[in-house]
Amino acid sequence: MTIKIISVGSKPSAEISALINDYARRLPSSVKIVWRYIKHSKINDKHSMKHEAENILRNIESEEKVVLLDEKGRQISSPQLSHKLFSDSKDVTIVIGGAYGSDSSVKERADFIWSLGELVYPHQLVRLVLAEQIYRAYCIKVGHPYHHD
Repeated sequence: MTIKIISVGSKPSAEISALINDYARRLPSSVKIVWRYIKHSKINDKHSMKHEAENILRNIESEEKVVLLDEKGRQISSPQLSHKLFSDSKDVTIVIGGAYGSDSSVKERADFIWSLGELVYPHQLVRLVLAEQIYRAYCIKVGHPYHHD
């Protein structure tokens, strides 16, 4: 299974990359994480969302399950996330939108819109939290004691 993460913005710092990679290395070889970075559009807010959406949608295959991270999405528990990601063997794409949010075309393509909460976080932190939650979701799936109920 492949989990592709499409993130608008520049690549993370070396320090954040090291932490993200630590969680990725803990996963078995059957779960592959692939990061794709899409540059912020230099156009103004509304037009930048459209431009970024075109680039995001170009990176999504038709058969992939799509999860969009959005502050207006639904908050779920780690066990619920585990079910969303690992309930079948379908590849998953997780989208982290740009500074102005995500265009309606990306929201319409999403199978699920997920919120990390009502707070707004910097992209670097969201990427790290996402990496940890993917690892946690996998541990829940296989019954590993990393996650405590």
